[in-house]
Amino acid sequence: MTPLYASELRSLPLWRRGKVRDIYLVDDAHLLIVASDRLSAFDVVLPTPIPDKGRVLTAMSNFWFARTASLVPNHLTTRRLEDVLSPEDLAQVRERAVIVRRCTPLPLEAIVRGYLAGSAWVEYQKHGAVCGLPLPAGLRESEQLPEPLFTPSTKAAGGEHDVNISFAEMVALLGGNTALAAQVRDLSLQLYREAAAYALQRGIIIADTKFEFGLDDGQLCLIDEVLTPDSSRFWPLAGYTPGRPQPSFDKQYVRDYLVASGWNRQPPAPPLPPEVVEKTAQKYREALRLLTGLT
Repeated sequence: MTPLYASELRSLPLWRRGKVRDIYLVDDAHLLIVASDRLSAFDVVLPTPIPDKGRVLTAMSNFWFARTASLVPNHLTTRRLEDVLSPEDLAQVRERAVIVRRCTPLPLEAIVRGYLAGSAWVEYQKHGAVCGLPLPAGLRESEQLPEPLFTPSTKAAGGEHDVNISFAEMVALLGGNTALAAQVRDLSLQLYREAAAYALQRGIIIADTKFEFGLDDGQLCLIDEVLTPDSSRFWPLAGYTPGRPQPSFDKQYVRDYLVASGWNRQPPAPPLPPEVVEKTAQKYREALRLLTGLT
């Protein structure tokens, strides 16, 4: 059965559907990725879409791909949608689809944490460490860390959950390739530091984020999405106060609603009320406007 709010293109064969993306085969070397308006929370796709979400994620990722191209190659191409899609298909996915090189994804998520929030805050309270990395005593919730932490995780398949792993486990996951693991770590930290510094000038704190990488003829390549409200924790700089949770521009607002609703985090997820949908859409659009100047 086709998922809700999925694209239905006739010009290209469907390769697979992720939680929020539909991927089509262009040819042996290229894919077409459609960012849908679906929203995933706690590894479950919600039954209610967020208007314009796919357009926001596509525009924001494209902005960051362009801004970070001097640091690391990415999977974007200059091929036009018009060259592979019929007019009807083009109208369906305009502004939320891109044609990319078909890279071999690395089986991990490259997570960088600059502030103590979410699961990192929970772990710190219990163990004084995050993902096995010890931290100074006395840090508060939402406080900036002394240095950004690289905390990789597995990339779960199906309904499984991601699992945090050590650097040594990451090396093993990459077939013992220590040099590649170090390159992923160092690039992730560099990307985060430069993006976080830029975002601060635009009034946004990037508390944490995840990157995904692939190999293109042996060359490391940034893939998937980058520095979006779906892959990052964005806080407004105005009013930032350590010692408590922060308001956010990302889907944390939806997570908070779902937790308060009493949902047990097992499918099916409950529908979102109209006011939560509109507030979430506003947050995504505002993050795009502040970071890129686009509307």
